[in-house]
Amino acid sequence: MKDQPETGRIEIDEHILPLRVYYEDTDFTGVVYHANYLKFFERGRSDFLRFVGMSHEELAKREDPLAFAVARMEIDFKRPAKIDDALIVRTRFVGSKGARLLFDQSIYRDNTLLCAAKVTVVQINMDGQLIRPSEELLRAWGQYQFAQ
Repeated sequence: MKDQPETGRIEIDEHILPLRVYYEDTDFTGVVYHANYLKFFERGRSDFLRFVGMSHEELAKREDPLAFAVARMEIDFKRPAKIDDALIVRTRFVGSKGARLLFDQSIYRDNTLLCAAKVTVVQINMDGQLIRPSEELLRAWGQYQFAQ
């Protein structure tokens, strides 16, 4: 059996993805460079998608291939993450509004909030045209939808 990276787990209504801060994630002071939080959030959303059974690769191979694009991201940086920190990326599917998929994401070290984001993602075809999310996708994510 081939080793597979962890795709995280679901706890109640959110996807949990553990990750480690490596040297490449930091600036010269050993603190995570601000743009790398976006990469951590992307990993959380991608592994959430994979967890519910729809990888990016599978979506791209469909008869009507699909992809995603971030349309908006609002980020609050609270505290710095540092080299060798063990982090948790939490991703909640909040819902959809038309073509928009809404997520709340956060990054924690132990129980300390380091960074939080509200993310709006849109589904596109391979020509970059906006398309409404499929019922299949909404059902897959919706089963874990954050109850407000």
